[in-house]
Amino acid sequence: MFRLALAAALMFAPVETTVPLHAGGRVTADGRFGWPGVYFEGRFKGTSVTVSVEAGTDHLAILIDGVERAVLKKPGMVQRRFDGLADGEHVIRVEKLTETQSGSSRMIGITTDGTPLAPPVHARRVEFIGDSHSVGYGDTSPVRECSAEAVHDTTNTSLAFGPLLAKKWNAEYRVIAFSGRGIVRNYAGGNPGETLPVLYPRAIPGEPAPAVQDGWKPQLVVLNLGTNDFSTPVHAGEAWQDEAALRADYKAKYVAFVRKLQGANPGARFLLLGAASFIADVRAVAAATGAKAVEVPTLELTACNFHPSRKDQQRMADVVEAAAGTLP
Repeated sequence: MFRLALAAALMFAPVETTVPLHAGGRVTADGRFGWPGVYFEGRFKGTSVTVSVEAGTDHLAILIDGVERAVLKKPGMVQRRFDGLADGEHVIRVEKLTETQSGSSRMIGITTDGTPLAPPVHARRVEFIGDSHSVGYGDTSPVRECSAEAVHDTTNTSLAFGPLLAKKWNAEYRVIAFSGRGIVRNYAGGNPGETLPVLYPRAIPGEPAPAVQDGWKPQLVVLNLGTNDFSTPVHAGEAWQDEAALRADYKAKYVAFVRKLQGANPGARFLLLGAASFIADVRAVAAATGAKAVEVPTLELTACNFHPSRKDQQRMADVVEAAAGTLP
């Protein structure tokens, strides 16, 4: 009797159809992603939707019509179904909140027993390249003293200045950022040779394979790099004899990096952010490349390990918006 009832239930169970998705950020052909701030958007008409993901250590937020419905925390392989929606059109969005310096997560798919629709389209496109400040490192933490686990769990890239501003503009965005990395020197001289320009071409930040060309052409590129290059003194055994040599190398390599990005994104505008301690170097790079230098004001830095808080992130978003002017 049980088998007959189960067979009958399966016979009349609604058939779910795949919702076409737009991926914001770098995603491999098999749905893997590792850079911060990656998101997926889809549209459907109906009363239910199912999200299927494999997420390793990441936290993934699920939003329906702009309202957060769940945060999947280190869920592994999971399916989450949302029922009881109003019978009409809906936008489903999955956002990667945490930073992944090794490993990756995977979008398996989103399905509905309603009608799939074409995904949302955003006319504006912005790319944010940087370090922990662009990642949103520990930005939701109420305290500065944080363990590595606390940093992971309080990082929310969707609240970093880049996504905050892009959402205000209704723009598609990418965040290519890695905590602790610089242009020529990483924090405290660590991981020599693995600077952000070296990691930038990768599909997954912790893997050497390059990203495929997917037609991404931002109208605005915002770089915020230099904090890690200069935040600690040069020590014995590093590649630079002194700070002057470091600053000269920083400017030369930064100019080369910006010019390479300009060649790949003809017509895009470039903003280069810098704090007071190295804004003079950033201005020199901007003058050499035709980019615009933007000084970041003094921040409270009350989040994890003296990083920007949510208030700081909003302030940076406002500064970038004022400097960028009107997007096409």
